Amino acid sequence: MMNNTMKNQVGNLPQGTNIFGKWHKKSYTILKMLGYGATGYVYLTRSADGLAALKISENSSSITSEVNVLRHFSKVRGFSLGPSLLDVDDWAIANGHKVFSFYVMEYLEGEAFLSFIQNKGMEWAGILVLQLLTDLHTLHEEGWVFGDLKPDNLIVTANPPKVRLIDVGGTTIQGRAIKEFTEFFDRGYWGLGSRKAEPTYDLFAVAMIMIHTCYPKQFQKNGEGGIKQLSSYIQGNLWLRKYEKVLVRALTGEYATAIEMKRDFLQAMSDAKSYAAPQAKAKASPKSSSTSYTNRKQNRTQKNRAHQQTAQRQVVPAKSKSKGFIETSVLITIVLAAYFFYIYGTLL
Repeated sequence: MMNNTMKNQVGNLPQGTNIFGKWHKKSYTILKMLGYGATGYVYLTRSADGLAALKISENSSSITSEVNVLRHFSKVRGFSLGPSLLDVDDWAIANGHKVFSFYVMEYLEGEAFLSFIQNKGMEWAGILVLQLLTDLHTLHEEGWVFGDLKPDNLIVTANPPKVRLIDVGGTTIQGRAIKEFTEFFDRGYWGLGSRKAEPTYDLFAVAMIMIHTCYPKQFQKNGEGGIKQLSSYIQGNLWLRKYEKVLVRALTGEYATAIEMKRDFLQAMSDAKSYAAPQAKAKASPKSSSTSYTNRKQNRTQKNRAHQQTAQRQVVPAKSKSKGFIETSVLITIVLAAYFFYIYGTLL
């Protein structure tokens, strides 16, 4: 926790405040606060070089540690997980009696991780997780663990959409104790591991980020806690169930590297798509069957009507012939009767 002095002196800097570098003589004008953590506050600033994010703290050692991390990242080719380091200096106030360390980094303009997924759809969650796992693998290969991995520290930049981290304050050398963490994303809180900086710590957090994406309102650990409680939430969501095996393995520390988790995640994503295609066809089949049945029924009706009409045409002449036969018989009978009476009268 930060003390009251820090909050009063660097935690509530008003818009328009000018921070002047003691050594490099660069000036930064505060526009607004972007966020804060256990080691300091981050502000959006404007300078002669344009917009930039400035982090300031009373704790010079924490600033030095983060600067070393950013400098190390800048040497890794193709690495874009964190922002670029632009400047490091001190801000002296009260006639130089009080000095605050600060560093200036690239301002990553984009949309918050959860907001981006809510606006674009859950299919983007998988894509962003794959990107995150790729960059985490690079970070781990360099001997670091991010530590305080959570949606609040993720931003999605545009053209093309790319997930980036905006706070390296919790980044720790592997083998040491995690410097910063947030309970919900911390395996120690859930009783599923230690707070030792190792790749499995970050991969646990990735799984929790996926869970949090589907349950934006964070839930608390209950009496049972652990994997049993987390599994119940996974099984309670259709999207999470597609990746249940991957999530459980990440939560229980079974993945040694981010690449292993990425491989299984890709397979689960492929299986989900393969399963969805037959399901779509299956949903369409009843409609097709119904249509076919309707068509067959209509055909049978038409055939029956045609048969009836044919039968009617056949029956009508039969009735006419029968009627004509009767009339002819009656006529013959009458003629014979008349002829009989004629002969009978002649004989008399």
